[in-house]
Amino acid sequence: MTSVDRLQHIATGLKNRVVAFARRRPKTSVAVVLLLFGWLFCLPRPLFEQPLSVVLEDRDGQLLGARIAKDGQWRFPESDSIPKKYAACVIAFEDKRFRWHPGVDPISLTRATWLNMRRGKVVSGGSTLTMQVIRMARDNPARTVWEKIVEVFMATRLELTYSKRAILNLYASHAPFGGNVVGIEAASWRYYGKSPHLLTWAEAATMAVLPNSPALIHPGRNRNALMLKRNQLLERLRDNGDISAAECELSQEEPLPEQPLPLPQLAPHLLDRLAATGAARFHTTIDKDLQQRIITLLARRQEIYRGNEVHNLASIIIDVATGEVLAYVGNVVGAGKEHGESVDILTAPRSTGSILKPYLYALALENGDILPNSLLHDVPTQLGQYKPENYYETYDGAVPAKRALIRSLNVPFVLLLQQYGLEKFHFNLQRLGLSTLNKPPAHYGLSLILGGAEANLSDITNVYACMARRLGSFYERNGRYATDDFRAPSVLKSTGAKKNRAEQRETDLLSASSIWYTFEAMREVERPNSAGEWELFRAGQPIAWKTGTSIGFRDAWAAGVTPRYAVGVWAGNADGEGRPGLIGVDVAAPVLFEIFEQLPGGERWFDPPYDDMAQAPVCRQSGFRAGDFCEKDTLWIPETGLKTAVCSFHQLLHLDATGQWQVNSDCESPAAMQHRPWFVLPPIEEFYFKSKNPGYMSPPPFRADCLGSQMAHNQTPMQLIYPKNPTRIYVPVDLDGKLSSTVFQVAHRSPDAEIFWHLDGVYLGATRTFHQMALQPPVGAHVLALVDKDGYRLEQRFEIVGK
Repeated sequence: MTSVDRLQHIATGLKNRVVAFARRRPKTSVAVVLLLFGWLFCLPRPLFEQPLSVVLEDRDGQLLGARIAKDGQWRFPESDSIPKKYAACVIAFEDKRFRWHPGVDPISLTRATWLNMRRGKVVSGGSTLTMQVIRMARDNPARTVWEKIVEVFMATRLELTYSKRAILNLYASHAPFGGNVVGIEAASWRYYGKSPHLLTWAEAATMAVLPNSPALIHPGRNRNALMLKRNQLLERLRDNGDISAAECELSQEEPLPEQPLPLPQLAPHLLDRLAATGAARFHTTIDKDLQQRIITLLARRQEIYRGNEVHNLASIIIDVATGEVLAYVGNVVGAGKEHGESVDILTAPRSTGSILKPYLYALALENGDILPNSLLHDVPTQLGQYKPENYYETYDGAVPAKRALIRSLNVPFVLLLQQYGLEKFHFNLQRLGLSTLNKPPAHYGLSLILGGAEANLSDITNVYACMARRLGSFYERNGRYATDDFRAPSVLKSTGAKKNRAEQRETDLLSASSIWYTFEAMREVERPNSAGEWELFRAGQPIAWKTGTSIGFRDAWAAGVTPRYAVGVWAGNADGEGRPGLIGVDVAAPVLFEIFEQLPGGERWFDPPYDDMAQAPVCRQSGFRAGDFCEKDTLWIPETGLKTAVCSFHQLLHLDATGQWQVNSDCESPAAMQHRPWFVLPPIEEFYFKSKNPGYMSPPPFRADCLGSQMAHNQTPMQLIYPKNPTRIYVPVDLDGKLSSTVFQVAHRSPDAEIFWHLDGVYLGATRTFHQMALQPPVGAHVLALVDKDGYRLEQRFEIVGK
């Protein structure tokens, strides 16, 4: 007979005996079946239903913070690992045959029964660790014989369902450790301020004996009994060979823990944000050491700034390559509840100030609207009812785009936004990842570039991180772009990659060359003239950075980026109160550079992405693509810059033989003319440009006999500064009930020109050199007429609206 046949024979025989027994004793058989059925389904699902603390861990599993459970207990979620020292201690103390018994230890149970019968009272329970897990899962019912039978019954079923390792983990996670502390992980942090994996043998032994008498942990109680239990356990470990005699002796000298320690609260705002998702344990990308250093740094700065009633600061650090958040300080702790320290500034929408200007600069480069040094208009400007002004209320007339970004000039960027397109800029900001632009473009208007919109620090910093990621990996990918270069930052270690893939941005928005030229301009952003130790950072690592200040001095921003890190800083008051001197470059920028000093440096700056550039002739003075009449320099420009307009500022002027007068064919023979290329700005731009650029040469005036031809060819020597276009002027009413004065201003190409002013056909007077006049026209429509000594006439219609 083969072995298979023999097994079949045994199985058949067993089956026949079972059937025969069931026929002879049907009631007993039914009871057995019911008992077996009850045993199979006796375990509750889930085994434990108590509320859990919310736990926040850093990238290495270190505790960043925790929130107490709803029932007032410090009960951490079950860990996936048990510290080896603690496991050895708890098995030696509670259940030395734990590795081999089936949930019930007959030897221990028999011994406990014998002792209890001899003493006439319960002195030993004989419970295994498995039985204790069942008891805790059933909320520690009264100790009776029946309950012991139930525990034995369920413990054997638990052994069939869970591994020994899992059962030990259940015990460690739910055992009481005194007061409102439950579980080895919470106990380790509360009593020793460290992870349970870092416990010494003495500390692990204390944790092992404590659930047996949890009240002994409190100072003032019979702590000698706790010390005695711990030391006896250490001696048992020595006898078992788990520790040496020397280790035992040294461990017995260690003191017991004192008062429970407060748990770390290193990222309370992030903890609150993640706790709202309903999960209990979060493994983040935060670097605990860096987080602590940034918290200390911000707290020190807050002590300085609170003298000016500035109470709140926030900062975020993002790893460029991975997109992981390395530090998340939603608000500096110490401001107090009355100053909104619980507000998470990193996710709160705040007025952006000028912090968005580099985005527009990069998008305009990408769109072919400008080259890095293309001249932008910088003159007093009225756009409907909106009148942007530069911070220092001065104007350059015309300024290179790169220089406008370096100096954060407002008027050139408002006019650049008008050229680029408000709707397109609004749409592309959303594509870049600004999540707070939830109103239509018309709601923000052209003030969008100067703080008319709100964004949060997390989004602002992440856009710079995404730009750096694209630029930094350009050559590594042979000029190709990854589909996830522009993606949301990742703060969770386990789900970050999936989340980033789900939230990736469009890849065709910005090229490497546009980003590189933007960062090159940001590297030269001007710092304040006032002395400060942070200015010494100029000799350190290169940083592309930008600041912003909201209207009313409510928000001070600073964001900076290197090939490895992107850092964002915000300072202000959570309730929106503005403070004098709350300026990005004075308040937020010093913090930004101090943070960069905390980060590893020494890396190379970004390599120019020449594969995404082209060489082209560029006008030396205007910065535009060269035409026929300018001095040229062959420069590397973004490849998209090949579609920019050819320079219109350089013209071919026709001069008489002396070179002092402009002429044309109506008043001079072509054979007697000189033809010279000339850099010519419109009169308004020239008026302001000459004050900053003494070397600028105005074009020669037209000869007297050619003035008629000049006007016929619409070559204007005169241009209105204000009001510039057909416009409605809102004039406030003074306390005496009369309308305030409005200052009208005009620019003339000739420095000694005399201009005669007329309002509604009435002569008002004449001006020389400085052409401005304060007028008080009544409410209604008017016509301003200006005539120079050569007879050139300029008219402007406008309407006065009182309010």
